[in-house]
Amino acid sequence: MKTRKEVLEYGLSFPDTYQDAPFHDENWILVRVRKNKKAFLWTYEKDGKMCINIKVDPEWRDFWRNAYESVLPGYHQNKNHWNTVILDGTIPATEIQRMIAESYDLVV
Repeated sequence: MKTRKEVLEYGLSFPDTYQDAPFHDENWILVRVRKNKKAFLWTYEKDGKMCINIKVDPEWRDFWRNAYESVLPGYHQNKNHWNTVILDGTIPATEIQRMIAESYDLVV
């Protein structure tokens, strides 16, 4: 997974989700859960790289950050509960999907 389109399509494949652009800025596109309106997937471009922010269980936060250099503390979010993933091709798509699925589970 290297593109916003791929990530958004995957995020929107979960039940009761929708796409949102709450900041009126096309760079920031979120996927939320319809029932509680909580976002579990943020997409944006930063420094010429596509990034996503995903909610993470604090028990797994450091595992992901240590496993991949492209996983960092959440940009503009609580560093204990959010990770930023740079979509640079260094993380297998299945791992990115797993992180997004875990983020969805945490907000549902």
